[in-house]
Amino acid sequence: MSAAAAPSPWLRCAFPKAGATVRLVCLPHAGGAASFFRTWGRDIGDEIEVWGVQYPGRENRINDAFPADLTALAGHVAEAVAALDDRPVVLFGHSLGSLVAYETARRLEAGIGPDPGALVVSGMRAPSRRLTGDVHLRDDEAVVDELVRLGGTDGELLRDQELRELFLPAIRTDYRFAETYRPAPGPLLRCPVTAVIGTEDTEVDDALASAWQEVTAASFALHRLPGDHFYLVPHAADVLALLRRVTLRADIDTTGRSTS
Repeated sequence: MSAAAAPSPWLRCAFPKAGATVRLVCLPHAGGAASFFRTWGRDIGDEIEVWGVQYPGRENRINDAFPADLTALAGHVAEAVAALDDRPVVLFGHSLGSLVAYETARRLEAGIGPDPGALVVSGMRAPSRRLTGDVHLRDDEAVVDELVRLGGTDGELLRDQELRELFLPAIRTDYRFAETYRPAPGPLLRCPVTAVIGTEDTEVDDALASAWQEVTAASFALHRLPGDHFYLVPHAADVLALLRRVTLRADIDTTGRSTS
């Protein structure tokens, strides 16, 4: 698959790299979009091509319909990622994106596409530590308050009624996906898993993040970086350094060739 054009509306690449040896596919948080990762492709290094997943209901997909639930969402993502079959792929997800990335990895390993070289999950408890909640059932003001509390989406902008009507349906749907998600039984992943959390994150702690080791038969690692739930914004350089190590290691493991 050529890096010059996205194979589907589900994927966007701001910085195509014909010479890249591995791809990093990034899945955003609730309310997030592919543009959250736009500069990562520029900054991570020439060997790695970064693709952002574009969920429906935002940016260039503002009018696209939502899938029924998180597993259906992951099915669409897996089909799109499977088309990127000419180079190894590593999956990265933050918050909601971690769960979607996990389900995407399961589908790829089930035969939809080539196995991912690695899965990196960020700011999210493991699937076995079920994420319950009722944010998606709250009124608009309460949903906006939650966004402001977490800090990842500019919730203050959503005090504007017109912007709220435009963006809140997607945000509410994202929360519904996360809060109603229940993983189906299935085999362990074959790829290694890395979990990353902020040291001040009130949503997930070491125990909840360490439980991600239960989803894989391969290796597991837990990393902590300073900051809250959106530690990856002020510490983007540290995140990219970690992702570079994991992604290039996955390339070596998958292809048998060193990229360093």
